[in-house]
Amino acid sequence: MGARLAHLLEQWAAQVEGLRRGGGTAYLPYDFSDQCTAWLRVSSRDGETVEVQAGWSLIEAWGIEPSNYLATAPEVTDFDPITGARISCSLDDLTACISANGIALEATGP
Repeated sequence: MGARLAHLLEQWAAQVEGLRRGGGTAYLPYDFSDQCTAWLRVSSRDGETVEVQAGWSLIEAWGIEPSNYLATAPEVTDFDPITGARISCSLDDLTACISANGIALEATGP
């Protein structure tokens, strides 16, 4: 499980890093329920600051491989934001948080 979660975080980091090249939107999954999935919508207009909004999609988790979700992320067209579950921060800060989680996961061992 640890290796799959580590790969998930690596994909998150790569997607967020991709926003540096002119901004855009990335969807990062964080909850895989039977009937739906929860995602973080990370949007940047300038490649320096981001808005992170939590929300749901009716994409069912059984059809997604969490350690390789990139094929499914573009299918998140029904994103339903969770009221009040939004922050704004620098892209550097978000990248650092994802990295810190990867380091903490690695420290727990295999």
